[in-house]
Amino acid sequence: MPKKPLGLLSFGVFVVIIAIFLIAYGARYITRWDEFLSLVLASYGIWTVILAGIRARAPEKYERGAFSTFVWGFLFVVIGGIWYLNIRGLPWTFALALILAGVGILAVISALRMWRK
Repeated sequence: MPKKPLGLLSFGVFVVIIAIFLIAYGARYITRWDEFLSLVLASYGIWTVILAGIRARAPEKYERGAFSTFVWGFLFVVIGGIWYLNIRGLPWTFALALILAGVGILAVISALRMWRK
């Protein structure tokens, strides 16, 4: 069975994400470069979570597991979200709440994953 070109697909999605946010930056919807970077990181995290679903449906031999890919994507989303909230000047309690929610969600998913086996 031939290996699927998920690396090329991920690169293409990354380029499209950057292009979308460059357009938003050019149109002045995003006014700062750190906003641009945080949104790119969070959006690519969403893609990585989607990629984990693709890997769960069709696993390849000698490849990172779907759960590991999901965790990395989720961490990208949380870090990008915290960064964006910090840029917008929201109180630190929102960032703390986002971190705690992220850790809690990962703990629940890990527990359910082990419980299923």
